[in-house]
Amino acid sequence: MQDINTEGPDEQDDELYEHYSFTAGKGQEPLRVDKFLMNFIEKATRNKIQQAAKNGNIQVNGVVVKQNYKVKADDVVRVLFEHPPYEFLLTPEDIPLDIVYEDDTLLVVNKPAGMVVHPGHGNYSGTLINALIYHFENLPENSSGRPGLVHRIDKDTSGLLVVAKTEAAMTHLAKQFFDKTSEREYIAIVWGNVEAESGTIEGHIGRHPKNRMQNTVYEDGDQGKEAVTHYAVLERLGYVTNISCRLETGRTHQIRVHMKYIGHTLFNDERYGGDAILKGTTFTKYKQFVDNCFKILPRQALHAKTLGFEHPKTGEWMRFDSELPEDMVACIEKWRSYAKHAME
Repeated sequence: MQDINTEGPDEQDDELYEHYSFTAGKGQEPLRVDKFLMNFIEKATRNKIQQAAKNGNIQVNGVVVKQNYKVKADDVVRVLFEHPPYEFLLTPEDIPLDIVYEDDTLLVVNKPAGMVVHPGHGNYSGTLINALIYHFENLPENSSGRPGLVHRIDKDTSGLLVVAKTEAAMTHLAKQFFDKTSEREYIAIVWGNVEAESGTIEGHIGRHPKNRMQNTVYEDGDQGKEAVTHYAVLERLGYVTNISCRLETGRTHQIRVHMKYIGHTLFNDERYGGDAILKGTTFTKYKQFVDNCFKILPRQALHAKTLGFEHPKTGEWMRFDSELPEDMVACIEKWRSYAKHAME
């Protein structure tokens, strides 16, 4: 099964999380650390433990050791990984969901800005998955072990997500995203006057070589994964432009990375530099105006507005549309008023 990543935050941090910790007893005879751990970790295979050692994930007394290290009395053996322990991640929480459609096969949710889709570093509660497993039992897991999740969008991106309620729906929907037959339209506000009325951005997207919290475009295509974004201008607002983006592929931060690549960073996108004044004048009043816009819209200006797919059970084409959230509407109105005033 394909694990589809759509505009999703999948941050890879260097921090390691403790999954197991054991202190060798006073009478512990010297014993290889891989054999020692097999005696303590339920359902552990020697191969998995040896792989953990190769990855530098086993420490004894705070020092990384190899699999052949001999554990002695009073040694503190710890196993660490890049993700938090699984049992701490999936706790049902009574969080309200804005469900725009539901049947026995799937549901479509309108996610608010600020809600993380799945637990991860720094966000262990309050996520969409915490809410889903509270409201729905026995959701199927995707290839990453995340219940119901077919695709994902960033924490500060609002909009529509489809959630699978059965294994068959999970497989069918994931294949549609992989085969690029689903429909996904986003609305964004970007810095600058986008010259062309419409266009297509093609460029492989991968992890930024110097900033691991960002992705970037690799023009040669030797790195990253294929990414295609189609955009169209909806309204020109002076120093910013309101645009529509249709995804052909679904890479992490795809719209954010692609728009920055062509010189039109998303408005107030802190991670990619859009929270600075990138276009406009040097007047103090203008700076105050932009700061007010940032306060009205305290996140990247991106909303997953339209979602279309074939129903896994009936074969019917399903298409859902959502209203722009109030913060984006208010920001657009302010820029519209400013642009009109500037032209007078």
